[in-house]
Amino acid sequence: MIDHAHDLASVREATERLLTAVAHLDNAAAAEPSRLPGWSRGHVMAHLSRNADALVNVLRGLPMYVSSDARDADIARDAARPLRAHLDDLRESAARFDAEGAAPADWDRTVELRNGVTDRAARVPFRRLVEVELHHVDLGVGYELEDLSEEFTARETDFLAQRFSGLADVPPTRIVTGSGEWTTGGATGTAVTVTGTPADVVGWLAGRRDGSALRTTGGPLPALPPL
Repeated sequence: MIDHAHDLASVREATERLLTAVAHLDNAAAAEPSRLPGWSRGHVMAHLSRNADALVNVLRGLPMYVSSDARDADIARDAARPLRAHLDDLRESAARFDAEGAAPADWDRTVELRNGVTDRAARVPFRRLVEVELHHVDLGVGYELEDLSEEFTARETDFLAQRFSGLADVPPTRIVTGSGEWTTGGATGTAVTVTGTPADVVGWLAGRRDGSALRTTGGPLPALPPL
């Protein structure tokens, strides 16, 4: 069951962890490459700030971004800012999202995200939590997939398994970790079982790890489309 109030509290906690970690950087470190190809740490921080505002738009029934080009331009514009500007923006945009989440609302309503994707409003806080937690890992500042909570890892694995479910290009796949089991992929082809730690599995599903630490039976590790 989705509990938006619980997820909003988790977003606040995750944001504070990220802000504490980033505060130990300096301007030079903020400009260094992140773990995301082509993005510096500044790009990641700029994206996180703009994503918070974009999800405020979603909760208000507005377009998430003006356009994909505008989204990319905003990130590129803000990426090279001094660390202090990033910290202020991260904190202030997070506060705007938290305030919007605290406002009285129909959390069962349907909202629209990017590219025509729709979801329940109640799931938006978890979507924000995913952004904060995974991009904290992407910053490469000592926070790893293994540091994610068991609850978060299981929920994100479930979410991504649902996202890849029904895709004809992905064979029927059973995913097994110490936290649970999931099925994903299409209905045709040779069934594959993928087994690994929760961190390795969610890293593979989220495109953060290549899956080399996973074990498979029935066939090779399925190739997943980009998120």
